Formats: sequence, structure tokens, C-alpha cells
Amino acid sequence: MKPKYTISQPVNFEGIGLHTGLNARVSVVGAEEGSGIRFRRADISNESYIPADANHVTQTLRGTTITQGEISIATIEHLMAAVHALSIDDIIIDVFGPEIPILDGSSALFCASLKVQRAKILSLKEAFVVIEPFEFVDEISGSSYTLLPNDHLDITALVSFSEDSLGEMVAKMPSLEEFETQISPCRTFVFLSEVEKLFDAGLIKGGDLENAVVVADTDLSNDDLQRLRKKLNKPDVAISADGILNHNKLHFKNEPARHKILDMVGDLALVGRDIHAKIIASKPGHTGNVALARHLKAKYLEYKKSQGRPIYNPNTPPVMTLEDIKSYLPHRYPFLLVDKIIEISSTHIVGVKNITSNESYFEGHFPGNPIFPGVLQMEALAQTGGILALTTVEDKGGWDTYFLKMDNVKFKAKVLPGDTLILKMELMSPIRRGIVQMQAHAYVGDRLVSEGELTAQIVKRTHDQ
Repeated sequence: MKPKYTISQPVNFEGIGLHTGLNARVSVVGAEEGSGIRFRRADISNESYIPADANHVTQTLRGTTITQGEISIATIEHLMAAVHALSIDDIIIDVFGPEIPILDGSSALFCASLKVQRAKILSLKEAFVVIEPFEFVDEISGSSYTLLPNDHLDITALVSFSEDSLGEMVAKMPSLEEFETQISPCRTFVFLSEVEKLFDAGLIKGGDLENAVVVADTDLSNDDLQRLRKKLNKPDVAISADGILNHNKLHFKNEPARHKILDMVGDLALVGRDIHAKIIASKPGHTGNVALARHLKAKYLEYKKSQGRPIYNPNTPPVMTLEDIKSYLPHRYPFLLVDKIIEISSTHIVGVKNITSNESYFEGHFPGNPIFPGVLQMEALAQTGGILALTTVEDKGGWDTYFLKMDNVKFKAKVLPGDTLILKMELMSPIRRGIVQMQAHAYVGDRLVSEGELTAQIVKRTHDQ
């Protein structure tokens, strides 16, 4: 994992919003550790924050817009790309206006200013590591992404433009370390055939030849050119020999494709953590990028839930056999719901329950469609946790554990005959005065089937019990 940074002194930006044409001012300030990246419409409220999160994206037309309630902030991708590439976290981005200023249409100015005020913090940046190759296709936009395992972020963008304009283009960013010099200077671009339509649709009101590359993909008559000059308020605008409006030379021959990578870095920053993968993107755009970010975020949350999933190898001898378990628990058939213990430490224990069609409760519980009852899953987990608790007391067999309460119990999937139920219990806090609080997770294969927080009490067994 990489080190995390925040901002030591406020960093300010000011300029025109690309789409609104309104003056926009931004102040990036440091925030408390662990608070993440949050936007705030400081011209409206100092209390309402919008997390930099893919699930808060509400618009991806020619830019990425995030929303919380009635408050929105547009065109965040270039700033977010710089923040992500510089590994900056735990900041508040105060925005005075509805849109982030476009500046020169790239991330270069954001990168340069933020880097000066970077300050390292103690915690490390979390990463989502792609373990198995997969492909993601956004049906709405047609963008497709192939993700391969890698130990850092590596992006290749494959872009197909019309033969009359740029044709086929490929751009590569082998690592985020190259972002600042090879990707951040690459400006946003627009095709000449789109300019008038975008103007007429109320977009790119702040568009200018100083903040966007305009690519000529159509022939213009003198009348067309005059009309365009009037709309752009540029009486001397012309098309250069290399097809770029007004001799606005490209920084790189494949600058438009590199800008696609810039947008990807900004949009994927909304996953909220580093991504360790080689990504090959075909025809990427904001809509597809954000859809991929949401997909990765969902996969990461599932990964976090299954990260502690025990690995069960039936060929490995158990830590405790059924007879060992009987020496701790008073339960017997048909209510002994743990077959063996495969892991145990001072803070956790893992048991196994093999579900067979011969279980006594199947006769009356959904006959013809047998399902292992959820309450018995909790009981099996409690018995497993009870074994861990009872290993901490002397006089084995002289104590029992009793339920006090169950909290936050969730049942996520059916458990059926033939399944092997893996039961994991972890202490949530040290055992005090016989009170045991444990986090419970039950798995079948890779699936989390139930979870909860169980509290029990260790009680001395008496002769009249």
C-alpha cells in the first residue's frame, strides 16, 4: 500500500466553468484523518458535504457531476484525477459555484499546485486488488474494460475516431507515477461537428480555444466558418494544416487518447481507494468509467466482507474432533450443531457443520424444499463461540455459555442439504466478568450466508441444572 497525503495549507483555484460559463472558485483544505475526500458547496452551505463517491454521480454528459440532496457540483474529474494521482486523501474541496473551473482543460495546474502543499499522514492508502481477470461492458455507452491482475494501476486506452478526424489512437499509462508528466497536461477536446450542437444545448458556455482542443472532423464553408467565429467570439479562428482549430498544437500526437486516460483516473478515483489492475479500456467515456467505478466499489465491499473468510481443507486434520467438542458443550444429537473445529486462537474460532438431508428438522421445516433454519445458523455460531469462551476457564466441562442477545443479524442466502457451513466467531472485545461479545459470520463456499453480533455469558454449571 502507498502512503497517504493530505494538504498542509489551503490550495486555491479560480476560473470559468466549462459548461456553465460562470466564474468558479475552489479551495482545497486538509481534513481530519480518515474522513476521506468530500466536496462542499461553500457558497450555499457549510454543513452539507458530498462524498467523492461513484454512488453520488448523477450526470456524466461531457463531464462528471456529483449530487447530495439538492446540491450538485459538476466537472469534478480533472481535479479528482490530480488528487488521486498524488495519493491525496482526507480533504475538503470547497466550491464557490456549481462547477469546478476548467482552467486550461487539463489536470496540470491542479497537479502542480496541490503537489506543493502535500503533507504525508500516518495511514496507508487502501487498495482494491484485482485477483482474477474479468471484463466489464457498459451497455449504455458501449465502453468496455478488461481488467487483469497487477500490483499497481496500469491503463491502456483504445480510442476509435472517424477516419475524417483522428482515426485509431492508443495511449498508455504504465503507472500513476507517469500521470503528472505524461497525462496531466493533456487537454479536453471536442470535434468541430459537435461545437454548435453543444452550444445550442446550453453546454460548453465557458468553452474557449484556451481550454479545449477543437478537432476539425468536417469541412466548413466560408459562411459556416464566419458563423463559428461569431459563436466563439474569435474573429480570427482558422483550421490548421493538421486539422486543429486556430493552430492550437497538440502536446502529444495522441493527446486526445491520453486525455481519455486522464478522465479515467479522475472517474475511477470515485471508487475511494487505489486500484491494482491492468485496465485495457475500449472507447472509454465518463458514463462507462463511472459504471466501472460503481462495479469495482461493489466488488471491493464484497471482498472486504469475504476477506476474513476461512479456507476449509477437509484433508487437514481438525483442531478439535466431535468428541473433543462434547467435552466442552453439553449439547447432544440432534442439537449439537458443530462437527469439528478447524481453527482456534485467543481471539477467534472456526467450526464446521455439514448439512445433510437426514437432519431431524427438515421433516417439518419446508418439507419438499428443505432449508437449514436461520435461527439454527445462529445457534451453530453460538455453540462455536461457546467453545472458544469455555477454553478460557478452568475445570473443563464445569461451565456453560448462555445467549444474552443477538444484534444486527442478517440472513443473506439459503443453506441447503449438502452444504458445508463454515462458522467463524471473533471476539469484539476482551472477555470481562464472563461476558462474551463476538462477531459471527457463516459461509458456504465463498458466500457469506449469515452474520450478526452475539453476546453470551459464561455461567458455572451447578448440580441442579
